[in-house]
Amino acid sequence: MDSPLVTHVLNTADGVPAARIALSLHRLDPQMALWNLITTGTTDENGHCPGLITRQDFTVGMYKLRFETGQYWESLGQTSFYPYVEIVFTITDLDQRFHMPLHLNKYTYSVHRCSCRQ
Repeated sequence: MDSPLVTHVLNTADGVPAARIALSLHRLDPQMALWNLITTGTTDENGHCPGLITRQDFTVGMYKLRFETGQYWESLGQTSFYPYVEIVFTITDLDQRFHMPLHLNKYTYSVHRCSCRQ
């Protein structure tokens, strides 16, 4: 079954997918106020990172996607203002799929949420 949460990264400075960006997915433990690591991954040649979380592990709550953007720019022989990007979001409707694309360049980034019914 497809992951209910997917992401992809686009290098908007060069107009290409951002391949080989390390990332991690975390869920907030509301009782302890601590982020728990769920999984790590790396974007593929098309900038996608499939299979972040299974439907069984996907629960209502607060999540964080962390992208290691500084390492990515260094791998291209460049520097970046942002050493990493963290996107924090809340999931309340488990019947949806969530697509979290990140548009990235060395001095700015943007993210938006897309959703579709299963």
